[in-house]
Amino acid sequence: MQPAPGVPLSPLPPPELNEAELCQARLAHLRVHLEAAGIDLAVVTNPVNIRYATGYRGYATFQSRIPSQYLLVPVEGPTVLHGAYTDSLSTIDHCETAHSVTGFDAGLDLAPAAQRFVGDVAAALDRSGLAPGDALIGIERTTPTGFAALQERGLAVCDAEPTIELARSRKLAAELPAMRYSIAVAEHGMATMLDALEPGLSENQLFALLHQVNVAHDGDWIDGRMLCSGPRTNPWYQEASSRRIASGDLVAFDTDMIGPFGYCADISRTWICGETPSRAQVELHQRALDELAHNTSLLRVGASFAELSQQSFRQPDQFIANRYACAFHGVGMSDEYPKIPYPQDWHWTGYDGELEADTILSVESYVGASNGVEGVKLEQMVQVTQDGVVALSHFPIGLDGRR
Repeated sequence: MQPAPGVPLSPLPPPELNEAELCQARLAHLRVHLEAAGIDLAVVTNPVNIRYATGYRGYATFQSRIPSQYLLVPVEGPTVLHGAYTDSLSTIDHCETAHSVTGFDAGLDLAPAAQRFVGDVAAALDRSGLAPGDALIGIERTTPTGFAALQERGLAVCDAEPTIELARSRKLAAELPAMRYSIAVAEHGMATMLDALEPGLSENQLFALLHQVNVAHDGDWIDGRMLCSGPRTNPWYQEASSRRIASGDLVAFDTDMIGPFGYCADISRTWICGETPSRAQVELHQRALDELAHNTSLLRVGASFAELSQQSFRQPDQFIANRYACAFHGVGMSDEYPKIPYPQDWHWTGYDGELEADTILSVESYVGASNGVEGVKLEQMVQVTQDGVVALSHFPIGLDGRR
């Protein structure tokens, strides 16, 4: 078995960034949006949003499937993190025991834990000087048992997720250096992958290099194992495997990387392994480039989501069935609002809105014929400003990874 290549010991220096101030700014920004939505207290369980509000990053992937931690964020009053302990974050006033309404934490009868969880919420209202009958509580996620216990206590509840998503989509200027660094680290990992790419290397070995570079730079995780080669590039969404990459194969990947400072670098490229690409491979790649160029040209402050969807690039019919999940989507500490689908999908997953100044998006393209052998995946991160579109990802986009 061919050994996996090593990673160069040449880390990128981080930016001069006061992370504590950034966390405080995000928490204040979130509270402004909670107040505007009429939410007095937010119960946050999404680990990405816990980090957004406080900077706390512990056990995030565990928390994503077993939500044992919850953060209580009042518009005014102390923030309390239940189920974790830290004394190093100025955004967290207290840490307390969690009473998580999950089968892992509470066993098969969730009702007793649900009552204790509601007690924690009531205590947060009391600490903030809020009367339970008058306060609106925004909750991201809980079980039906947890929701029923809140109702039985007479608490008014609404969904917090839309409000938090909106806050996150409106980027603070202080977030940009952190985002740019995460993108730079991802592109450093991509360069390492390109240098290592040769026939006989497995998809897993190649994709592992991006993970290694990310963790070496204090990054977190990668959302999907999105790297495939040769015939596995069509259709898309075939994750990395032990398949050996052959000379002449296309190699397509999507970083989906939650990197340093918790920010997402979401970039896709498709490369040729080992030799000059075929005419068919070049044509697929050019179709994807044309789509990115056209769709990027549509972006402007005030453009409606419906307009962007309807005016998005039209590939020939043989490529429609295997289209990507969306034409554009927001990016921040993960993929986020808005998600703007192709017109074929608007009837079931489209929702309207307008691009605001400084929105950060990924512009997507996947081109693979429904009866084809290979496909090409490309994706660029951009910022939509009052003065135009600013590219955030800069890695060469050519099939050889050099142009």
